[in-house]
Amino acid sequence: MTTSKNKVVIFLGPPGAGKGTQAERLAQEQQLVKISTGDILRDHVERGTDLGQQAGPLMKAGKLVPDDLLMALIRDRLASMDSVRVIFDGFPRTTAQAQELDMLLEELGAPISAVPLLEVPDDLLISRIVERGKTSGRDDDTEAVARERQNVYREQTRPLIDYYAARGHLKTVDGVGTMDEVYGRILNTLN
Repeated sequence: MTTSKNKVVIFLGPPGAGKGTQAERLAQEQQLVKISTGDILRDHVERGTDLGQQAGPLMKAGKLVPDDLLMALIRDRLASMDSVRVIFDGFPRTTAQAQELDMLLEELGAPISAVPLLEVPDDLLISRIVERGKTSGRDDDTEAVARERQNVYREQTRPLIDYYAARGHLKTVDGVGTMDEVYGRILNTLN
Protein backbone atom coordinates (compact mmCIF):
# COMPACT_ATOMS: atom_id res chain seq x y z
CA MET A 1 0.00 0.00 0.00
CA THR A 2 1.55 3.31 -1.09
CA THR A 3 1.68 6.01 1.54
CA SER A 4 2.48 9.66 1.02
CA LYS A 5 5.25 9.30 3.60
CA ASN A 6 7.28 7.17 1.19
CA LYS A 7 9.93 8.92 -0.89
CA VAL A 8 12.53 7.20 -3.07
CA VAL A 9 15.27 9.20 -4.83
CA ILE A 10 17.95 7.46 -6.89
CA PHE A 11 21.11 9.43 -7.67
CA LEU A 12 22.77 8.50 -10.97
CA GLY A 13 26.06 9.62 -12.41
CA PRO A 14 29.61 8.42 -12.83
CA PRO A 15 31.97 7.89 -9.88
CA GLY A 16 33.26 11.26 -8.67
CA ALA A 17 30.17 13.22 -9.81
CA GLY A 18 29.32 14.22 -6.24
CA LYS A 19 26.40 11.85 -5.68
CA GLY A 20 27.46 11.00 -2.13
CA THR A 21 27.93 14.60 -1.00
CA GLN A 22 24.66 15.79 -2.50
CA ALA A 23 22.72 12.74 -1.31
CA GLU A 24 23.97 13.28 2.25
CA ARG A 25 22.76 16.88 2.27
CA LEU A 26 19.39 16.02 0.74
CA ALA A 27 18.93 13.17 3.23
CA GLN A 28 19.54 15.47 6.19
CA GLU A 29 17.27 18.24 4.93
CA GLN A 30 14.37 15.98 3.90
CA GLN A 31 14.65 13.33 6.65
CA LEU A 32 15.61 10.56 4.24
CA VAL A 33 17.88 7.58 4.87
CA LYS A 34 20.90 7.59 2.56
CA ILE A 35 21.63 4.11 1.33
CA SER A 36 25.07 3.79 -0.19
CA THR A 37 25.97 0.26 -1.14
CA GLY A 38 29.60 1.43 -1.33
CA ASP A 39 29.51 2.52 2.33
CA ILE A 40 27.76 -0.70 3.36
CA LEU A 41 30.26 -2.82 1.42
CA ARG A 42 33.30 -0.90 2.77
CA ASP A 43 31.93 -1.46 6.29
CA HIS A 44 31.72 -5.22 5.63
CA VAL A 45 35.27 -5.24 4.22
CA GLU A 46 36.55 -3.35 7.27
CA ARG A 47 34.79 -5.74 9.66
CA GLY A 48 36.00 -8.79 7.71
CA THR A 49 32.54 -10.32 7.24
CA ASP A 50 31.96 -13.06 4.65
CA LEU A 51 30.42 -10.48 2.33
CA GLY A 52 33.38 -8.17 2.91
CA GLN A 53 35.86 -10.92 2.06
CA GLN A 54 33.99 -11.62 -1.18
CA ALA A 55 33.57 -7.96 -2.10
CA GLY A 56 36.96 -6.54 -1.08
CA PRO A 57 39.09 -7.81 -3.98
CA LEU A 58 36.41 -6.84 -6.53
CA MET A 59 36.12 -3.32 -5.10
CA LYS A 60 39.89 -2.85 -5.00
CA ALA A 61 40.03 -3.75 -8.71
CA GLY A 62 37.16 -1.34 -9.55
CA LYS A 63 34.76 -4.18 -10.43
CA LEU A 64 31.07 -4.47 -9.50
CA VAL A 65 29.89 -6.69 -6.64
CA PRO A 66 27.40 -9.41 -7.77
CA ASP A 67 23.72 -8.44 -7.81
CA ASP A 68 22.54 -11.15 -5.44
CA LEU A 69 24.78 -9.84 -2.65
CA LEU A 70 23.67 -6.24 -3.16
CA MET A 71 19.97 -7.06 -3.40
CA ALA A 72 20.13 -9.01 -0.14
CA LEU A 73 21.55 -5.91 1.58
CA ILE A 74 18.92 -3.61 0.05
CA ARG A 75 15.94 -5.89 0.76
CA ASP A 76 16.99 -6.29 4.39
CA ARG A 77 17.43 -2.54 4.83
CA LEU A 78 14.14 -1.46 3.21
CA ALA A 79 11.99 -4.19 4.75
CA SER A 80 12.92 -2.97 8.23
CA MET A 81 11.55 0.56 7.63
CA ASP A 82 8.09 1.77 8.69
CA SER A 83 7.97 4.10 5.70
CA VAL A 84 10.45 3.92 2.83
CA ARG A 85 12.10 7.35 2.77
CA VAL A 86 15.45 6.76 1.10
CA ILE A 87 18.08 8.09 -1.24
CA PHE A 88 20.08 5.52 -3.16
CA ASP A 89 23.65 6.60 -3.81
CA GLY A 90 25.48 4.39 -6.31
CA PHE A 91 22.67 1.85 -6.63
CA PRO A 92 21.31 0.46 -8.86
CA ARG A 93 24.24 0.22 -11.25
CA THR A 94 22.77 -2.12 -13.85
CA THR A 95 19.41 -2.49 -15.57
CA ALA A 96 18.97 -5.90 -13.90
CA GLN A 97 19.44 -4.26 -10.47
CA ALA A 98 16.98 -1.50 -11.43
CA GLN A 99 14.37 -4.05 -12.44
CA GLU A 100 14.83 -5.96 -9.16
CA LEU A 101 14.66 -2.72 -7.19
CA ASP A 102 11.45 -1.73 -9.04
CA MET A 103 9.86 -5.05 -8.04
CA LEU A 104 10.96 -4.62 -4.43
CA LEU A 105 9.68 -1.04 -4.27
CA GLU A 106 6.35 -2.09 -5.79
CA GLU A 107 6.09 -4.86 -3.19
CA LEU A 108 6.71 -2.27 -0.45
CA GLY A 109 4.36 0.33 -1.97
CA ALA A 110 7.14 2.88 -2.39
CA PRO A 111 7.34 4.23 -5.97
CA ILE A 112 10.35 6.17 -7.23
CA SER A 113 9.97 9.94 -6.72
CA ALA A 114 12.85 11.08 -8.97
CA VAL A 115 16.17 10.02 -10.49
CA PRO A 116 18.59 12.98 -10.68
CA LEU A 117 21.50 12.34 -13.10
CA LEU A 118 24.63 14.35 -12.22
CA GLU A 119 26.64 15.06 -15.36
CA VAL A 120 30.35 15.95 -15.07
CA PRO A 121 33.13 15.77 -17.74
CA ASP A 122 35.49 12.75 -17.48
CA ASP A 123 38.71 14.71 -16.82
CA LEU A 124 37.11 16.50 -13.88
CA LEU A 125 35.76 13.20 -12.54
CA ILE A 126 39.22 11.58 -12.53
CA SER A 127 40.84 14.56 -10.78
CA ARG A 128 38.05 14.67 -8.16
CA ILE A 129 38.49 10.97 -7.36
CA VAL A 130 42.28 11.19 -7.11
CA GLU A 131 41.99 14.26 -4.85
CA ARG A 132 39.40 12.48 -2.68
CA GLY A 133 41.83 9.57 -2.33
CA LYS A 134 44.52 11.93 -1.00
CA THR A 135 42.22 13.45 1.64
CA SER A 136 39.98 10.51 2.61
CA GLY A 137 42.52 7.74 2.92
CA ARG A 138 40.47 5.52 0.59
CA ASP A 139 43.07 3.28 -1.06
CA ASP A 140 40.70 2.53 -3.96
CA ASP A 141 40.74 6.20 -5.11
CA THR A 142 43.73 6.02 -7.47
CA GLU A 143 43.87 7.23 -11.06
CA ALA A 144 44.02 3.67 -12.45
CA VAL A 145 41.02 2.52 -10.41
CA ALA A 146 39.17 5.75 -11.26
CA ARG A 147 39.67 5.15 -14.98
CA GLU A 148 38.51 1.53 -14.60
CA ARG A 149 35.41 2.74 -12.73
CA GLN A 150 34.63 5.13 -15.61
CA ASN A 151 34.90 2.23 -18.08
CA VAL A 152 32.65 0.03 -15.94
CA TYR A 153 30.17 2.91 -15.62
CA ARG A 154 30.03 3.45 -19.38
CA GLU A 155 29.65 -0.25 -20.16
CA GLN A 156 27.25 -1.37 -17.45
CA THR A 157 25.63 1.56 -15.66
CA ARG A 158 24.93 4.04 -18.43
CA PRO A 159 21.97 2.00 -19.81
CA LEU A 160 20.13 3.04 -16.62
CA ILE A 161 19.80 6.52 -18.09
CA ASP A 162 17.63 5.12 -20.88
CA TYR A 163 15.78 2.84 -18.43
CA TYR A 164 14.74 5.66 -16.08
CA ALA A 165 14.16 8.17 -18.90
CA ALA A 166 11.68 5.74 -20.48
CA ARG A 167 9.80 5.62 -17.17
CA GLY A 168 9.72 9.41 -16.81
CA HIS A 169 11.87 9.49 -13.65
CA LEU A 170 15.17 10.89 -15.05
CA LYS A 171 16.11 14.52 -14.28
CA THR A 172 19.44 15.69 -15.76
CA VAL A 173 21.50 17.97 -13.46
CA ASP A 174 24.70 19.87 -14.36
CA GLY A 175 27.16 18.56 -11.73
CA VAL A 176 29.80 21.25 -12.32
CA GLY A 177 29.90 24.21 -9.93
CA THR A 178 29.96 24.82 -6.21
CA MET A 179 28.24 22.33 -3.92
CA ASP A 180 25.48 24.87 -3.28
CA GLU A 181 24.93 25.55 -6.99
CA VAL A 182 24.63 21.83 -7.78
CA TYR A 183 22.38 21.26 -4.76
CA GLY A 184 20.06 24.06 -5.89
CA ARG A 185 19.79 22.43 -9.31
CA ILE A 186 18.95 19.08 -7.66
CA LEU A 187 16.20 20.68 -5.55
CA ASN A 188 14.74 22.27 -8.69
CA THR A 189 14.48 18.84 -10.33
CA LEU A 190 12.69 17.37 -7.27
CA ASN A 191 10.05 20.10 -7.11
